[in-house]
Formats: sequence, structure tokens, C-alpha cells
Amino acid sequence: MSDSRLFKFPKPQWMNSANSRTAGVYLAGALFSLALFTLVDAATFSKSRLNGSNFHMNFVDWIPGIFSSVGMLIINSIDKTRLSADGFSYSGDGVAWKARVVLFMGFAAMAGGLAGGVTVLALKYVVVEASWPALWFGVANVIANALVMLSSVVLWVSQNMEDDYTYNLAL
Repeated sequence: MSDSRLFKFPKPQWMNSANSRTAGVYLAGALFSLALFTLVDAATFSKSRLNGSNFHMNFVDWIPGIFSSVGMLIINSIDKTRLSADGFSYSGDGVAWKARVVLFMGFAAMAGGLAGGVTVLALKYVVVEASWPALWFGVANVIANALVMLSSVVLWVSQNMEDDYTYNLAL
């Protein structure tokens, strides 16, 4: 076994095909649309007459989702090869450390979105002891932010798979 490998088990060959890359992109889109649907469904239900409570979703409930979406956009805008472009040297363009800083900002925005969703759930719904139909608004917020994070992971992995055919096509 090579000393340069990180894990003991090799990566499966089916993960390097163009079909698995396309399936990953579609799966990430499905997860993101499910997250957006969950958030919009909770917001629509909160404004309907069927709600029957004094709890309604307002802009405060949307802020964590906005942060998670912006973080996803930032993270998936960075090419994986840019992260190791110049190592840790300070000579040259310095592309790698800039990419790492921007990647950190994207992860921080996504983590802040998820933490904000949990905070909104705790402070707005759990502390005041909301009953279940109203508690769904906070739970939907946390679920939506978690799905955005999962979608970002799936999209990052699928976009950065190394396929010899597409790599040579780009050259």
C-alpha cells in the first residue's frame, strides 16, 4: 500500500463515473429544493387560518435559511484544486490561502445558519412552550438548514470527483 494514501480502503470505482457525478448534482438539487419547500410550507401554514395560534413566521425565521444558502453558494463556488495551489508559501499569487479563507467564511455562514435555526427554535418556540402545530415552524427551520448543509456536502463531493474523461476534456 502506498504511503501517500490517507485511508486504508480505496475509493470505489463507481464514484468516478460521469453518471455518479450527475446523480450527485441532481441529489444536491433535490435536497436543496426539499429544504426550501419545508421552509416555505411552514411559513405558509403559519399565516393560514388553520394555524390557530399566535405564533407566526416572520423575517427572523428566514435569516438562518438565508445565511445557510449564502454559505452554500460560497462553498460550492470554490474549486477544490485552488485549496492546494501554492501550499503554505507566501510567494506568488497566494491563491490557496485566499481560497481557504473564503471557504472558511462559507462554512461559518452555513454553521451560523444552522445555529441560528436552533436558536430561533429554542427562543421563539420552546422557551414559551408552544404546542405542536406552532412548534413545527421552528423544527422546519432547523430541518431546512440541515438539508441545505447536506445538499452543500453532496454538491461539493460530486462536483469535485475526478473523472479522467472530463479532466482531459477540460485540458
